[in-house]
Amino acid sequence: MAATYSFDIVSEFDRQELVNAIDQTNREIQSRYDLKDTKTILELGEEAITINSDSEMTLDAVHMIMQTKAAKRSLSLKIFDYGKIEAAGGNRVRQEVKLKKGISQEIAKQISKLIRDEFKKIQPSIQGDAVRVVAKDKDELQGVIQRLKQEDLPVALQFTNYR
Repeated sequence: MAATYSFDIVSEFDRQELVNAIDQTNREIQSRYDLKDTKTILELGEEAITINSDSEMTLDAVHMIMQTKAAKRSLSLKIFDYGKIEAAGGNRVRQEVKLKKGISQEIAKQISKLIRDEFKKIQPSIQGDAVRVVAKDKDELQGVIQRLKQEDLPVALQFTNYR
């Protein structure tokens, strides 16, 4: 019997690295001269980050700091889903940044279709919020990984359980 090899395509992020990036962002906001007196607050929840600041300009500066800190900690910027900026009273603004985790069904179908179209001997299957890819040749699986890294998808992809 021929051996089969597989791996999973998932979209996750390291929660502790995100906590560290938010902590560093808060520290930089407290120490930067232009942001010190804005009373900007970043709150990390289970599924979102809430930013409360005094103006949209300050909010943009906080976005840049947060993205820089996240990138330095090897977090993809695709995990951030910026919501609408809303008034928070007292001339302040609030924005909720949702954290994207998992692959939606439509993106999973798009990945499966791409694999089926370009790699005839490989079987992708959608399993919840992940896609399992099975083949008889490890080199073909490596080809799939390389091809998906070239594709510009709206989620950050990781390849796990390679066996």
